[in-house]
Amino acid sequence: MTDSVVTRFAPSPTGFLHIGGARTALFNWLYAKKTGGKMLLRIEDTDRERSTEPAIAAILDGLKWLELDWDGDVIYQFSRAARHREVAEQLLAAGKAYRCYATAEELTAMREKARAEGRTRLYDGLWRDRDPAEAPAGMKPTIRLKAELTGETVIEDQVQGRVVWQNENLDDLVLLRGDGNPTYMLAVVVDDHDMGVSHVIRGDDHLNNAFRQLAIIRSMGWPEPIYAHVPLIHGPDGAKLSKRHGAMGVDAYRDELGLLPEAVGNYLLRLGWGHGDDEIISREQAIEWFDLANVGKSPSRFDFKKLENLNGHYIREADDERLAELVAPSLSLSDAQKILLRQAMPELKARAHTLNQVADGARFLFERRPIEIDDAAAALLSDEARQMLGSAHAKLGALAEWDAAALEAAIREVAESSGVKLGKLAQPLRAALTGRTTSPGIFDVLALLGRDESLARIADQMEPNE
Repeated sequence: MTDSVVTRFAPSPTGFLHIGGARTALFNWLYAKKTGGKMLLRIEDTDRERSTEPAIAAILDGLKWLELDWDGDVIYQFSRAARHREVAEQLLAAGKAYRCYATAEELTAMREKARAEGRTRLYDGLWRDRDPAEAPAGMKPTIRLKAELTGETVIEDQVQGRVVWQNENLDDLVLLRGDGNPTYMLAVVVDDHDMGVSHVIRGDDHLNNAFRQLAIIRSMGWPEPIYAHVPLIHGPDGAKLSKRHGAMGVDAYRDELGLLPEAVGNYLLRLGWGHGDDEIISREQAIEWFDLANVGKSPSRFDFKKLENLNGHYIREADDERLAELVAPSLSLSDAQKILLRQAMPELKARAHTLNQVADGARFLFERRPIEIDDAAAALLSDEARQMLGSAHAKLGALAEWDAAALEAAIREVAESSGVKLGKLAQPLRAALTGRTTSPGIFDVLALLGRDESLARIADQMEPNE
């Protein structure tokens, strides 16, 4: 374990920070922390048509929300285009790259022929050893790497194990396009080298790219990074993760679903990595335990219900003041109402799996009279129930102290005198006080609403139906 470990997270800002990207960032961050190294952040914004400032902002915001801080300044790939071109020119000067003047029609014909013959090498080396003097006038060439034609390339991947690629299947990949712009393959290699990246931890959809990128690295004589290609996340049905499975932006998990960052982080950690049977893992434990050797080789399956249940655990463990601050904006509360929300939080969070459920459970506290009674609650307010509400109103109104012990004693006494079990009275009482059939305990509801509001809400429902 040395401080020489450098990982990087390198998203393309063409959309939100999706859940798979967040897990990649987490694994890079954990490995850097575990080894006393650094995690760098590079925004791969070379696709100028699709890269957007809002997407960049969403990526940075998502990482900050998940508390995945990076080291140093953010690197923007597009700003380094001159450096990428410089390396392409170096390879050209060293005879390890060449100018290609193949036309679009020629390239199409090559690809079609290769596919018809079942070959993965799509470019046939037309300009590899040809005299540039034969080039058509006025045509701007691409610059291609001279790939190895024989032998094999081996990667000892930290997750996938030993992976072998036959060099005869490697194309002479394009380094610079005809307009002088560097390709993704070249830019990634140059940036990783210049940033001192020692470990490339990314999705296994990039495994084939690794062999092409290694060809550039070896042509330049640069140190080779250690690779770890992590299997992708699939949906519960085993299919590629899509929006219907939960492939939303990290911001949606926060803003739309009401999840806590520590729950999302814990869940992502367990998607494809494990430490025995441990499910609840703190960030400190994750740093201590994380190891690439324990990343599985098979795709993991996204289970939203499991994520929601895990979030429920973290909500119950969370500080009440923090939860109140997170929930309050969705309820548009005054300062006084925020105090009430904070007081109610121990009861509210005990029944919730998401912040949305906490907010929904709290709404009855702030409704104006007469409160709306939903259909299920209205069905509990029979004439008999309304008569019991009248008895409860009288008993509660006579209380000298409005505290938990006195409230419970009063309600139990009314139930007993009415000849019913406590639940038979508590259900219509809950309906009258909250407008719903579910809520915190009825004595807690009475205590939170206070004497005046509780008595007024009960009175609103005491009259029989017309």
